[in-house]
Amino acid sequence: MNPNRALPSQFRQLSVLIGVNLVDMIGLMLVLPILPFYASDLGASPERIGWLIAAFSIAQLVAAPFWGRLSDRYGRRPVLVIGLLASAIAYVVFAYSTSVWMLFISRLVQGAGGGTTGVAQAYVADTVAPRERAKALGWLSASTNVGVTLGPVIGALATTLDRSAPGIIAALLCTVNAWFAWRWLPESRPTAERLANLSKKPVWHAAWIVLRHPTRSVPRFVWIYGIGMLAFSTFTSLIALYLMAEHGITEATIGYFFTYIGILNILMRVVILGPVVERVGETRAMRFGAAALILGMLAYPAAHNLWQLVVLIPLVPVGTALLFPATTSLMSRYSDKAEIGTTMGVAQTYAGVSRVVAPIIGTIIFQRIGHQWPFIVAAVMMALVSVLAFQVEQLPGPPTGEHPIAAAKEAR
Repeated sequence: MNPNRALPSQFRQLSVLIGVNLVDMIGLMLVLPILPFYASDLGASPERIGWLIAAFSIAQLVAAPFWGRLSDRYGRRPVLVIGLLASAIAYVVFAYSTSVWMLFISRLVQGAGGGTTGVAQAYVADTVAPRERAKALGWLSASTNVGVTLGPVIGALATTLDRSAPGIIAALLCTVNAWFAWRWLPESRPTAERLANLSKKPVWHAAWIVLRHPTRSVPRFVWIYGIGMLAFSTFTSLIALYLMAEHGITEATIGYFFTYIGILNILMRVVILGPVVERVGETRAMRFGAAALILGMLAYPAAHNLWQLVVLIPLVPVGTALLFPATTSLMSRYSDKAEIGTTMGVAQTYAGVSRVVAPIIGTIIFQRIGHQWPFIVAAVMMALVSVLAFQVEQLPGPPTGEHPIAAAKEAR
């Protein structure tokens, strides 16, 4: 059968997941930008607000492997629906919070519900052919960026209705989204396949193998993904502070830079990623992405004025658009098919650690050592882990599949 004829049906099925992912991200970004203002009104200090923001990622990194394991055993669709309903409950708590501890509960439940990112990626691995997987993951990531762009606008408009309106709207979106996913999103793993491949190993075993054997196949990709996320999180958490300190950007103009970066992210994932992967393959796309991300991080300290910066800014979106989908696709291709969900969940755990650590360490370096140094340190770390990327052989076709546990046995 002609693979090009199969492709439209794959992406029609995937379009439901992309829509679910988009609405979920809109709900998250409805409340995230106004969280510091709500917390401040309830008496939270800046330090406590920082922990409020980090609470989401902390809960996400703990929950992600468990969601992945559950999706391997019971299916992707029910896990995604449960995660959406958990988020809906969290947004209701947010809407009616009267104390900082209620906001903490809301953020922790949101993070736990948001730990299903790896499940969505595993769904792509289940339903899309290996040669098209990086493109599909890029589309899924693009929907996230669209949600990041639209959510704050809707949230700002909602605040004009009532203080609780953003949380209530986000909760309604998640509830409708959960129904839509249950009604229209087909299960990607047949029951017989799930029952035949139940893993008896502890859920954290795969995470330990990644730490213990970093140079084996799947652990290598997890490390590349995790350190890439560390560099990107350093960029996103410090870009406003850096532009304010070095180029005089204010709260009135910072939005233009985020819009510019957001548009570049979407265009790269929807328009550019697919042709690049088709031409050079996932492995080279991952290498090019790592190199562009490193150059982009180094470019910020090197730019002497805003015009130079505007020209150099695309390096980071180009790097992440190539690096993350290609790495995730390779991870799924090397993983044991029975435990793709677990592997993706473990990758999200390492990414979650990066999202927690990056803003904390980055701001310390920014304040105590110098404004340019967080970008330089992140670039150096990315350069070191990129050695792993350049040790990956270019694949002409899908490999037979190798789980990190199997790789560890190989290493003994």
